[in-house]
Amino acid sequence: MGFALSLVSLLIFFREPLPDISHSIWAILTVIVMFEFSIGATFIKGFNRGIGTFLAGMLAFLFAALSVCVGTWFGGEWEKVVIVISFFVTGSFGSYLRFYPSMAPYDYGFRVFVLTYCILMVAGNRTREYAQAIISRLVLFAVGGFVCFLVNMCIYPIWSGDDLESLVVSNLKELATSLEGCVNGYLKYVDYARTSTRFSTHQAFDDQLLHGYKTVIESATIEQNLLGFAIWEPPHGKYRKVYNPPWKSYVKVSSAIRHCAYTVMALHGCILSEIQAPSEKRQVFRNQLQLVSTEGAKVLRELGKRIEKMEKIGTDENILKQVHEVAEQLQKTIDQRSYLLVNSESWKIGNKSKELNDLGKENKTLHTGFKSQSETAVYVKSPLLLASNKDLPKKNKQLRKHAPWPSWISFQGVDLIKEDEVETFKSASALSLATFASLLIEFVARLQNVVDCFEELSEKAEFKDPNVASTSDTRV
Repeated sequence: MGFALSLVSLLIFFREPLPDISHSIWAILTVIVMFEFSIGATFIKGFNRGIGTFLAGMLAFLFAALSVCVGTWFGGEWEKVVIVISFFVTGSFGSYLRFYPSMAPYDYGFRVFVLTYCILMVAGNRTREYAQAIISRLVLFAVGGFVCFLVNMCIYPIWSGDDLESLVVSNLKELATSLEGCVNGYLKYVDYARTSTRFSTHQAFDDQLLHGYKTVIESATIEQNLLGFAIWEPPHGKYRKVYNPPWKSYVKVSSAIRHCAYTVMALHGCILSEIQAPSEKRQVFRNQLQLVSTEGAKVLRELGKRIEKMEKIGTDENILKQVHEVAEQLQKTIDQRSYLLVNSESWKIGNKSKELNDLGKENKTLHTGFKSQSETAVYVKSPLLLASNKDLPKKNKQLRKHAPWPSWISFQGVDLIKEDEVETFKSASALSLATFASLLIEFVARLQNVVDCFEELSEKAEFKDPNVASTSDTRV
């Protein structure tokens, strides 16, 4: 930015073509407002400024000619009326179009259009040389824009397309790390401070697992901004031979990654949940859970490496084979040991149709309906809570903090609470393990979308085929 301003400031010392020093300020202002961090952003600013300046110059020339003619025919006062009306029409028209959502990318261009028109009309009215003011304005804008593009593209260029690619690769790696961390943390039984709402504690927010998938989920806005800049950039770097670089395909891949990140967020929520499965039951599925997380993370990291190398997935290569096999093994283990995930003592063996008929008869006579064990446990505590105020002691009329449910002392002393509440908590805690395992299997299912989007990207970006590359290397 400093170097570009230094170059354009040399116009101050040219006295012949620019006798008025105020004219050179247009080139300096163009550099200040156009120069952006990346090349794509600079191109967008330049396009908006160029279109706005050109249209403002043409409109100023027409209104200037019209005002001069009206002033010649009807007197000088009518010339002023035409100029004032032109300000109203230009300002209203330019501001009104900005409210259309489709015109949002050109908001800066409308601002430049109105500003440039007003300045040109004021300057032309003072000097009575509208044509010279318009032409000098367009020429100085071209000089300032050329300096911006030259410096931005030749001195340490920053391409938004490359940043978008790096962001997608980073998301793959971050999600892989979070996946492995969630599974390892669940098996190690990471214990947070037991409060009524753990997720609001500083311990949960300081967890490194949260930062991994949170970065992936919150990257949508950054991706859209980078995509808006990248589509304006000419082919460059690894994509210099590609006529239409597939930047939209990168965003599509990242969207599929974000779809998987929501599952990882749910896995992290299992670690932070109030109801936790016993550690000994987790160890039963330990090997299968770790294998699924390891293979899933391996697939994500492999896709990231292939994007960096611009390498396709081989036609005879199934990158999801291992993770599908371990996921199926986890599902089989759950089926074989499903008795660990439910309270088998409460199972009822009998005629199912008869039980349904009996249940239907009970529903006709009882409006309360059938209650599950969890509902029964809640009902155990309800008499005290539903008692009338006159039956409560005076000291209980004040606001008091209710005990959490299910109680954390369920396994410490059965005599302190009802036995059915303990059984309910055991059933819910065992089912939480099934929830964690099913979410992990869901993550594996969503990996297919990521691979499909990657293959679409590799075709549009003309990634090299590893089989063809290996054959050529062997011949050499």
